[in-house]
Parts: sequence; C-alpha cells; structure tokens
Amino acid sequence: MSSRFITPDWPAPANIKAVMTTRDGGVSAPPFDSLNLGDHVGDLPEAVAQNRKIISELLDLPAQPKWLNQTHSTIAVGPTDSECDGDASFSDIAGTVCTVMTADCLPLLVCHQDGSEIAAIHAGWRGLSAGVIETTISQMRSKPDELMVWLGVAIGPDHFEVGDEVRQQFLADDVQADEAFRPSKREGRWIADIYRLARIRLKRLGVCAIYGGGLCSYTDSERFFSYRRDGVCGRMASLIWME
Repeated sequence: MSSRFITPDWPAPANIKAVMTTRDGGVSAPPFDSLNLGDHVGDLPEAVAQNRKIISELLDLPAQPKWLNQTHSTIAVGPTDSECDGDASFSDIAGTVCTVMTADCLPLLVCHQDGSEIAAIHAGWRGLSAGVIETTISQMRSKPDELMVWLGVAIGPDHFEVGDEVRQQFLADDVQADEAFRPSKREGRWIADIYRLARIRLKRLGVCAIYGGGLCSYTDSERFFSYRRDGVCGRMASLIWME
C-alpha cells in the first residue's frame, strides 16, 4: 500500500475494503500540502478535485466517495439518502463508499463481522459527547455485538487539551468518562483521551471488537494534518466499502 494510505489493523472479512489517507502524494500547495481532500478549508477547488481523483484511481473505488458536509452533528446518512449534511454514513449496499474527513477529530470505520454492513463516523468531542456513535449504530441493521470498529488517526492523549466544560459534558453522560481525563499543566484545563472516550461508549453499546487508536495526528506532521497544530491545514479521509 502506498504512503498515501494507512490500512486498518483488524480482521475484517475479505469483501470489506478500508483505508485512511495521509497528507502525502497529492497536488495541493502549502499549507494544504499535499493530499488535501477537504473542499471547505480554503484550498484551490481544482487541487482538491485532483486529489480526490488520485485516491479514487489508486484505490479503484467502485463509486465516488460519499463526501459529507460535516458539522459536528449526530446525523447519520443512509445508503439511499440524497442528503449529504451529516457526520456519519452507513450502508448495506455493495459499492457504496462511506467516507469521513478529519484533521485531529476521530474517524471510526465500522463493519459487520460477516461483511454485510459498513459505516464511517466523524467524532470530534462535540459529536462524540452528543452521541454520534450511538445514533449511527442504532440506525444500522447490525447488532452492536456483531460489529467491529477501527479507530483511525486522531489527536493523541498527550495533546488534546480541553476546558472543564467539555469534561463535565462527558461526565454528565457517564461517570466512567473520568478515566479519560487528566489535569493539564494549565489551571482549569484537562488533557482528554479521545480514543478512550470512544472505547467507553462503544463498549457500553456492546461493541467489543475494537481496533486501532495508537497514532497521533498532532505529533506526526510528516504524515498527518492537524488543525490543533497548524490551524489552516488540509483534511484526511477515512473510507470503507463492500465489494
């Protein structure tokens, strides 16, 4: 696999194809260099279009990815929905390419253990706290204990500083979330582990087959975009489809 992509370390069925892009191998100029796939960050539209064409051709995608207009909501778009405003998509139709974009937020790729259903979820802290994972899985045909989930590249547990109001939102939903926060060096601030927060919610739903979650977009500037690190930057994509 090219340096443009990271493949999930999960035992998915053979008909499930999934990747996450890196920032390498595209045509965008700085500060979007180079494989920026976001058309909402200020990059040249023609560069974004070319980058999307590059990954479609390299991956031999069966259809155009379902590019969502992400707003940190809990909206999950189904396979027959024409609406593209949302932060997750799911499908049980072969050839549909579920896709989310991130640059520090957590992407989750989901599939049924028999390869019959898929989903892609964008989970920043707002969407995660509001229940984007729960909402998406509740709309799928699959039972939670039949799913496997890969946690893509997000900001790591040493660099995600948040205010106390964020911590309180998670604690109000589940006191177990306290284990995902530790005090920052700055008074009144906390360091959050977004991977752990997602695992807590997945396990509460009954999802036990959880993989990934070991990389950090903030610290690896060679491979990953990071909004927290750079401010203006590109977006990576996480894609999943069934053959």
